[in-house]
Amino acid sequence: MSDERAAIRVMVVDDHLIVREGLRMMLELAGEGFALVGDAADGATALRLVEELQTDVVLMDVRMPGMDGLAAITHIRAT
Repeated sequence: MSDERAAIRVMVVDDHLIVREGLRMMLELAGEGFALVGDAADGATALRLVEELQTDVVLMDVRMPGMDGLAAITHIRAT
């Protein structure tokens, strides 16, 4: 995408690499309008990256080891 700022900035959070890669491919095939700005394998990493990457949308797995998606979503919404 030429103008990443105009796109919806998406981050994918899942503990399975194959799921993250699959979603990455789907977003790339979606074409303009979406920009995958990052991914994380757990909720704690997602919390750190959401602000750093200034994401608009987070595709979050609910069940992950460590901090699960529900806890991460609760923290993200609070900030």
